Amino acid sequence: MPSENILHIENVSKIYKSAGKELTVLNNVNFSVEGGSTLAITGPSGSGKTTLLGLCAGLDRSTTGSVKLNGIKLDELTEDQRAAVRNRYIGFIFQNFQLMPTLTALENVMVPMELRGEKDIRAHAMDLLDKVGLAERSHHYPVQLSGGEQQRVSLARAFSNKPAILFADEPTGNLDAETSEKIEKLMFELNRDAGTTLIIVTHDLELAMRTNRIIKIKGGVIISDDPNATK
Repeated sequence: MPSENILHIENVSKIYKSAGKELTVLNNVNFSVEGGSTLAITGPSGSGKTTLLGLCAGLDRSTTGSVKLNGIKLDELTEDQRAAVRNRYIGFIFQNFQLMPTLTALENVMVPMELRGEKDIRAHAMDLLDKVGLAERSHHYPVQLSGGEQQRVSLARAFSNKPAILFADEPTGNLDAETSEKIEKLMFELNRDAGTTLIIVTHDLELAMRTNRIIKIKGGVIISDDPNATK
């Protein structure tokens, strides 16, 4: 069951400066997310969805406002400290996978565990690849894998720290319908079985409707924030 808030976004804005001009990508955004819940963030291209997700995950810093994740104020941390928070609490699935091309599928999954100084990481990484159905492809490099297989490696990597919160940026945007269904099933299983909070940026209305709550963004502003009536 959802519990206290794991994520709190307060008066967050993101402004980029280019050629002496300011571009406001996000404007005074406010919302909180309960632990263990599922949330979809939707909106047209260029509305600020991916920027917002990056700020929530500590991949970037807001221009104004504050981001608190698991009780930690990300805005007060250095880049290295934010990286440590991500490695401990956060899983992130990128639309373009973000796998290291010179590492095998197994090695890509092992990297976060190596950074945390864990033991028996090869066996753990193999278990994760088996969970996403890729144990037999563990020694293949990303270039040797299909898009769906690369996304499943990305998902196994995101599982590796048993994240308190999983952020997914268009996780099925580059995949066919059958593979998309497999990825969605794995994400919601993680939410259900481990209590991992799931926040998804998506254009896919069917995927959004599988979550507990849908936030819609347009022009950097939240235009609606509603519980999913079908859940």
